[in-house]
Amino acid sequence: MTTRPVLYPDLPDQRRAQIGRDLAAVLLVVFFCWCGVQLHDAVSSLSVLGEGVASAGTAVEGGFTSVGDAVGGIPVVGDDLADALDGVGAGTGGNLAELGQTGVDAVERTALLAGLTAALLPIAVLLVAVLPRRLRGIREMTAARSMTGLSLDDPEHRRLLAMRAAFGLPFRELLPHTRDPFGDLAAGRYDALVTAALADVGLSPRGSAAR
Repeated sequence: MTTRPVLYPDLPDQRRAQIGRDLAAVLLVVFFCWCGVQLHDAVSSLSVLGEGVASAGTAVEGGFTSVGDAVGGIPVVGDDLADALDGVGAGTGGNLAELGQTGVDAVERTALLAGLTAALLPIAVLLVAVLPRRLRGIREMTAARSMTGLSLDDPEHRRLLAMRAAFGLPFRELLPHTRDPFGDLAAGRYDALVTAALADVGLSPRGSAAR
């Protein structure tokens, strides 16, 4: 039988804290995406310079074409003048328009790259810092929830859980439950240590009764 993944602890304080951390991570991802969009738009706005150059080039080319059309009707030399003016227009205004469009394309590529970098780089750093620990916690809670045969009414089970807590948990995780873990273990006072062992995997003693 496959156990469903356990996303959040049973303990209310731990559940609220984990939900808060998850929400903060989601908000950071949204913020980084927003920053990427803003940077993209800011860089993309520079394309107006290239658009201006392209428009000027198109206008120059159009002007020469209009003059060529006007003189094209002159007898004998009209066609040659029109062709010459069209060539000049293409060589000046046409090249200028092409140069402007090239600048616009370059700005758009730069804007896209800058926006993606501004968003994806910090998101990647955030995920590397948060995701492995989050997945490890989910695996531990799911494994603990799927355990069978654990009875908190069994003195031997309680002793083993107390030993796991006393010898396996960092002192910073034991202190909220007991200030003398080894003294409690030696004296057979297992309640605080059992609670600490279960809290380490997000379970409460009430939710971890015999399965």
